[in-house]
Amino acid sequence: MTISEIFKSIQGEGKLAGVPSVFVRTSGCNLRCTWCDTPYTSWAPEGEDIALDEILRQIDACRLRHVVLTGGEPLIADGVESLTRKIRDRGLHLTIETAATVWKDVVCDLASISSKLSNSTPWAREAGRHAEAHERHRTNLDTIRKCMALGDYQLKFVVERPEDVEEIEQLLTAIGSSRISNGTVERSNVLLMPQGVTAEELRAKESWLARLCIERGFRYCPRLHILLFGNVRGT
Repeated sequence: MTISEIFKSIQGEGKLAGVPSVFVRTSGCNLRCTWCDTPYTSWAPEGEDIALDEILRQIDACRLRHVVLTGGEPLIADGVESLTRKIRDRGLHLTIETAATVWKDVVCDLASISSKLSNSTPWAREAGRHAEAHERHRTNLDTIRKCMALGDYQLKFVVERPEDVEEIEQLLTAIGSSRISNGTVERSNVLLMPQGVTAEELRAKESWLARLCIERGFRYCPRLHILLFGNVRGT
């Protein structure tokens, strides 16, 4: 499996924000988000092939209960199904961070589904094949539903501007699943976080985004790792 990095930090986003965790970051992604904060796993992927036993050895050495499998897009990684089961067999809590555009028969304790909105398509950055392919593949309703069915889940959206919330509402209505009540996904599982890779960018959006969360019943999602450490690899 091609791995970009394995490190200890705190979970910076989502329901488990603040929890010390081991991050296993795969390299390679089938999307090209214009604001990607890990270009070394997407636009210019880096990493080395590491055997599953060695990945597990490094996880064990960190001596933490929570593991986050992230990317890039971990669900395109060879051997990811086996890795998720071996992590769970150790009695560890596993979160999978995925855009839910492709499916693999994985297991986890928390499916962290980061569906990409239209604000992610790199029209200005790359008007050619990358932008067109990203736009075609950024949403897969069937895969989103399968990921939700893995167990506990969160739907996490990167918000650039207030108008993005209407697109989120439309997507939630389209998803449809057994977890729906009154025609919408459970709002306690929908998290909105500001787009930005610096503390200044995040703070410029946090006030209006927090107000929108209050109005719509969504969770506001800070990005603690950026506020604490900056956008630095391995944190």
